[in-house]
Amino acid sequence: MSGPRLCAPGVMIAACASVSLLALHAASARPAHVRHPQHGSGKRAVPPAASTARTAPATALPAAAHATSMQGGTENIAVHGAVSATGMTGRTPGGGLMAKQTSPYARNTITRDYIAAQSPTTNVLNLVRNTPGVVVASADPTGATDRMSISIRGMNQNEIGYEFEGMNPSDVLYYSPASSTWADTENIGSITISPGSPDLMSPTFSAVGGLISAKMRSPSAKAGGVADFTFGGNDLEREFIRAETGEIGHSGFRSYASFSNTTATNWRGPGGLNRWHVDFKGEKTWGDGNSISPFMSYNDVTESLYTYPTMAQWRQYGDAYNYSKTFTGSNTNYYKFHQYEWRHARASLQTHFNLGHGLELTATPYVSDVDGTLNGATTLSQTGSYLGNQSAGTLQFPSGTSGSTVGVSVDHFRESTFGFNSALSWKHRHNELSLGYWYSYVNYTEDPSYSLPGTNGQAASLWGNYPVLTQNGHRLLQWDAHVIQQINALTLQDTYKAFGDRLTISAGIKNVMMTRAATNLIPGATYATGFSDFQPLPRVAISYQITPHDQIYINGTTAFREAAAVTPSIDMFSVATGKMTSSHSGYIKPEYSIAEEVGYRHYGAFNLTVSLFNYNFTNRQLTSNALVNGTTITTSLSGGGQTTRGVSAEFSLPAWHHFSPYLSGQYLHATMDNNIAAGGDYLPTKGKTAVLTPKFMGSIGLSYDDGRVFGNFSFNYIDSQYTTFMNDQSIPAYKTANVSMGYRFRDIGFLKRPQIQLNLVNVGDSHYLSGAWGLTSNAVATKGIYGHTIAASQPTYITGGKFSGIVSLTTGF
Repeated sequence: MSGPRLCAPGVMIAACASVSLLALHAASARPAHVRHPQHGSGKRAVPPAASTARTAPATALPAAAHATSMQGGTENIAVHGAVSATGMTGRTPGGGLMAKQTSPYARNTITRDYIAAQSPTTNVLNLVRNTPGVVVASADPTGATDRMSISIRGMNQNEIGYEFEGMNPSDVLYYSPASSTWADTENIGSITISPGSPDLMSPTFSAVGGLISAKMRSPSAKAGGVADFTFGGNDLEREFIRAETGEIGHSGFRSYASFSNTTATNWRGPGGLNRWHVDFKGEKTWGDGNSISPFMSYNDVTESLYTYPTMAQWRQYGDAYNYSKTFTGSNTNYYKFHQYEWRHARASLQTHFNLGHGLELTATPYVSDVDGTLNGATTLSQTGSYLGNQSAGTLQFPSGTSGSTVGVSVDHFRESTFGFNSALSWKHRHNELSLGYWYSYVNYTEDPSYSLPGTNGQAASLWGNYPVLTQNGHRLLQWDAHVIQQINALTLQDTYKAFGDRLTISAGIKNVMMTRAATNLIPGATYATGFSDFQPLPRVAISYQITPHDQIYINGTTAFREAAAVTPSIDMFSVATGKMTSSHSGYIKPEYSIAEEVGYRHYGAFNLTVSLFNYNFTNRQLTSNALVNGTTITTSLSGGGQTTRGVSAEFSLPAWHHFSPYLSGQYLHATMDNNIAAGGDYLPTKGKTAVLTPKFMGSIGLSYDDGRVFGNFSFNYIDSQYTTFMNDQSIPAYKTANVSMGYRFRDIGFLKRPQIQLNLVNVGDSHYLSGAWGLTSNAVATKGIYGHTIAASQPTYITGGKFSGIVSLTTGF
């Protein structure tokens, strides 16, 4: 089965050919300075000592600096030398949470100073929880699971763009980041959050809520490595080891590879987690600013799921509302029926070439493959089940099976992606012109089937190898979908600097051409659906450096996002009744936003940033989840128009007597602009507060590092958040606090800078709901605008993790 083909434009082929030819030409150039690959950076070459910070496992590093360029702005992060095997320096303001920024839009970069102080088991999304406007709803105190969500300025994770090692690492249909699969925490060099205005050259189109970009640390110049052993509550055990090659001969190439294995039991309910992960990163530099950097990662995780209670279930049972530990022969809530296993493989090759005469070319081909299964359970009738809208006849149950039995839902999916992102920039005097091209091809299949368990509760297969068959010998499927999606995006951007580079004006436009085609082989379903869309996305940004310490900026941006999930493209039917439960929607108008932002920065004796922002949405789409026939169904709820306004700020002081404080906060006012269609009527939602938009939120941090003793404290407050369009149910406000502390020893034989670190998560053991899993229009029966009674439907929630202690032993070698 195959979908329609769309050949990439000739510019892609030409770009690939240019990369090969230019590599041969550049290889013969005389060695000079080193420049790191950045899309359209146009910066002067910097010496090798100023490349991305490299963490030598044995000794402290020489002074280093890392510079990046996005959308006409330049960011300089000073890294003065590692004092630990984990890469901490103790010198970044705010304990690693407030690196200096000069871009003409709000931006936050988290460095190794903060990352290394957190638990090694955590993931990228958990690491940004203290930055302004970010709300992280976590279900696991270790941070090892992706059963969580994140929002920025009231926009959820499905509205945020993601970039990792030059590629788009997220699920491009569901927009799910799955950040725990990207890389191990020890290998993350920095994380950058751009709340309102992502780089035009980034390989994403769905970044209505901004961009989260993560980079791996660069390989060390010397051979060696790092080993880490972690233990904690809930039987947590983790082993990590990274081996560094150092520079191989005089080739200029260096690399590292790492492996980790994590196991733990669920903090509530039965079951647990097993994750193993492999990372590889290489880097080769030569000539005047030429570089090539290969990356690869593989992640295999199996995890038992947590329940998502309604408010009534939470109030009645609290943490005790869980899946059952035992199988009675008929209970569908047995924990072994509710788990998932995902296998992620990713690879990218970032290249940068200095062509001379002010011309620079970056090109990043990348591939990713996800093979996964998500399991649930329902009750199957041997003679009353349906395949699509047709009777399945007598299901082929094993002899001795009763006419009604438990069926384990096996939602198996496969997503393969190829992408190519490139940019050609020309810098002449005060002007820089950039032309970018991004191509993405996605092949997605999903065919949820059922498997029968034995008397011990063990399913015949959780990957669909032994499915339940209909009377005619066909697999009993809930749908049989195949989706092909292709994206071609052309970007033109120009940046002009004046008054000694104090004034920067940047304007550009990204033209996204997208085609999505789907087929569904289930009886009664529409066989083929699809659409094509073209979206021009103009942007402008202006900044002015008032003094060496003070900067103001203003920008205007546009963004769009197509409807999430496979649901809008296919018809779905109930296995129990044969009735259609969800109809394909054809072409849904994409969510579209126009945003403005004004900001101020000061760096010096104290550091302060303030940003005021305004968003206007049309066709706002909110992603929600529900269990149907044992399978998780993700849908997009229409939120109509929305207006979001607010102000965010952060403050820090340079390290004083080894102490470094940090404060951040946000005020948000988000309202719905329309009455929402529901139940054949319209709910009176105009003027209501938008869902999942806390009015106030804030964070307090304090770090300490004297080279031997180090520690970090953070406190977060999240205001209440509505979970229905009618504002008749909400998540109560909650507070959490985390503490880390550690001690570094002197070298012991071949062990370099060994250390012990203790992380205390959720100090005070707050009993709280951290976020919403399933949103609804109204939790109380409501009369619509035209008098019809609209039935109530209950939201479901993510339960925040309890207190946990985690001990890590780390050493370089």
